[in-house]
Amino acid sequence: RAASGAAAAQLRRRLESELEDIRGAGTWKSERVIASRQGPHLRLAGGGAGACGGEEGSRCLPPVPCPCFSLSVPAGIINFCANNYLGLSSHPEVIRAAVEALEKFGAGLSSVRFICGTQSIHKDLEEKIARFHQREDAILYASCFDANAGIFEALLTPEDAVLSDELNHASIIDGIRLCKANKYRYKHMDMQDLEAKLKEAQKHRLRLVATDGAFSMDGDIAPLREICQLAHKYDALVFIDECHATGFLGPNGRGTDELLGVMDKVTIINSTLGKALGGAAGGYTTGPKPLIDLLRQRSRPYLFSNSLPPAVVGCASKALDLLMESNAIAQSMAAKTQRFRSKMTAAGFTISGKDHPICPVMLGDARLASVMAEDMLNRGIYVIGFSYPVVPKGKARIRVQISAVHSDEDIDRCVHAFTEVGRKHGALP
Repeated sequence: RAASGAAAAQLRRRLESELEDIRGAGTWKSERVIASRQGPHLRLAGGGAGACGGEEGSRCLPPVPCPCFSLSVPAGIINFCANNYLGLSSHPEVIRAAVEALEKFGAGLSSVRFICGTQSIHKDLEEKIARFHQREDAILYASCFDANAGIFEALLTPEDAVLSDELNHASIIDGIRLCKANKYRYKHMDMQDLEAKLKEAQKHRLRLVATDGAFSMDGDIAPLREICQLAHKYDALVFIDECHATGFLGPNGRGTDELLGVMDKVTIINSTLGKALGGAAGGYTTGPKPLIDLLRQRSRPYLFSNSLPPAVVGCASKALDLLMESNAIAQSMAAKTQRFRSKMTAAGFTISGKDHPICPVMLGDARLASVMAEDMLNRGIYVIGFSYPVVPKGKARIRVQISAVHSDEDIDRCVHAFTEVGRKHGALP
């Protein structure tokens, strides 16, 4: 017992030292507590509540006088850091579908799919996902992180090769680490380097090129036409992660393969239900039916994780219904994205990426990104600073994300706040 106590004390000292180093480097990641549903406007949890229902100490705009406190009680902050691209996480029909699924099918299955955890709504949603992406079949996961953790190990052997963009999402990187295939990493969106790696990988049985469709940290879009051309030339398959594309890129929101006209050339798509498609949770793989059948037999995150809760399935199913009924929702954010990007560029900021609602405001310094994000909140704009290890050292930024439910006034207020804060902290002249 004494030895155990000494070991625990030693561990605590080491962990506290590491945590202090993170704070000292200016890369500490705080979690703000939201006291409302997800949407373009939020209320943050603060102190006590007055008789009017306002929350003392929450930081929001515009301030309104309140007789309950000696301070101004804010009416709401504008949220610019959610993956709620289409605003469907608070759509009344999506919420109603979740409630109906909860009432009809219960809170959850208490089991994995192959034992007693599949309901008709799971099969219906998988069919709907495959139809939306114009693929043969689909399989649900608890998250796209799980989908990425499950596919490479099940599909690839030591005889095969996987070629991965160096800036792929962490879940792709971790999934590739789990498999025994030969691993090649090519420079970010560098087609000359990819071709060189494909030539080198010709000695392997199967070659799989893996890339994000849209890269979440930089807001840039993979050159899928060129990737597919190289894959055809060197007899390789193409895998894309569409978490930051599904629902809003392309004429009908089907993603980067639709946007760039290569839907028939991409073999495997992994994506999420937790961003544009309702915002709750869940992920999936869609592609050839034999592949999906194999994943049901061998994919460990699928085999050993509970099935998606019915409410989550109901949300995602209704979100897909809305997208397939009309492309108006998918088309609704291009002008708003362009408005923010053009106004921020005119103000003197450097915005990474192109034509994507992920709009990283590049600052370089981690501490500056953190301080500016905090000051933005004081002005009623909810944004988050990103720094190492989420992004490379020296590439700190504030990632702004535009939603279809932002108004032009919301966007203009965000730009105005950025301009004020940028000048205050020396990010602008």
